[in-house]
Amino acid sequence: MIYNCILIVLTLIPQFHASLEGVCDKDVKGCELKTRYILYDVNPPEGFNLRRDVYLRYGIFVHKLVQNNDINVKLVLPPWSRMFHWKRSEEPEHLPWGLFFDIDSMQKFAPVIELYTFFNELKPTYGDVIIDEVYILQHYQDMFTSGNFEDKMSIEDCNEQISTNFFHYDNITSHNIKCLSFHGFTSQLSSLVHKSEAQTILFDHAEVPLHDRFGDRTYWECRRSMRFNKELIFIANEFRRQFLNSMDEKDGTILPDDWRNEKLRRNALGGPYLSVHLRRRDFVWGRPKHVPNIKNAANQIQEKLHHLQLDNVFIATDASNKEYEELKEHLSNFNVFKYNPNKEVKKKYKDGGVAIIEQIICSYARYFMGTYESTFSFRIQEEREILGFPESTTFNRLCGNEEPNCEKTSMWRIEY
Repeated sequence: MIYNCILIVLTLIPQFHASLEGVCDKDVKGCELKTRYILYDVNPPEGFNLRRDVYLRYGIFVHKLVQNNDINVKLVLPPWSRMFHWKRSEEPEHLPWGLFFDIDSMQKFAPVIELYTFFNELKPTYGDVIIDEVYILQHYQDMFTSGNFEDKMSIEDCNEQISTNFFHYDNITSHNIKCLSFHGFTSQLSSLVHKSEAQTILFDHAEVPLHDRFGDRTYWECRRSMRFNKELIFIANEFRRQFLNSMDEKDGTILPDDWRNEKLRRNALGGPYLSVHLRRRDFVWGRPKHVPNIKNAANQIQEKLHHLQLDNVFIATDASNKEYEELKEHLSNFNVFKYNPNKEVKKKYKDGGVAIIEQIICSYARYFMGTYESTFSFRIQEEREILGFPESTTFNRLCGNEEPNCEKTSMWRIEY
């Protein structure tokens, strides 16, 4: 069931309260450690691609706990709720990760489960779950004014009013909620896990801690494990084949079935088309120096198509229909494509799935141009690194109106 209200008064009906009764020393022969669960959630305004990045932090966090033989633990994936950039007002709450990603692939890196699996494993009485320990992560209020950026954490008064229900469910709550001022890396949270005897621990505002291993081999292992739902890949590949004359065999973009069998290479050719991510909406006023107007963007695209001797361009954009039609008019000498999902795809995969399909199509192009500081573009660049494209075809962006010769984007090369 889905609820939108905030639970203020806790009812007195019997509820499930997790604990570590019967836990024994892991070194005792025949003793089996009871499963513990780490849950996390993200500040509601954060977007789809930032939330994917936050998963990387906690996927690696739990991977290391298991790798070090510390505890028997599972990471509970927070369901997807409405995103700011998801346009359709009927988007439901609580979409599972499996709608967008291949959970089996992710589990080859870290012991992750969906929230509904967490419910099934705990079998709570009357459907109510009381999380043993909840930490609301927050920034130190004086950190940016004092200039003191040392790694630290401490239980303090809450900076904001907190809710006593989680994931927009009023049957998931806690009697033990603390606000944790924090500055540092995600791995520092392991001290709280080690000191605790709780079976369930939730870290809310999980975006606050930083990456421990950004860009290293472990980061890329986690990232490579995040393969998309196979049906989304199929839809994107059909679009490539039908409209862009693009297929893995001739494009040099075949990947092994298991991400663990991937190898470093730089010889992917890509389909005979240019792909462009043109971010508009909030970026137009949020980053006006780095986002071109429609005519300027068209001129840059046209110049690149001439240079690459290509006739086809695929556009992923949140621009209005009017702006998109204007862009097409400026590119009338070329074939301009955009993915328009049918009703079935919209209904099943929502805006999140449509965005992933667009990212997949962009990832397989001969050459990619993104938008400055967009996480949507950044995720495409990561996909192209996994596919094995030369860096020169990946880390490129559209220049703003006042920066005709802008620098390339930062290169975060894959590590094996």
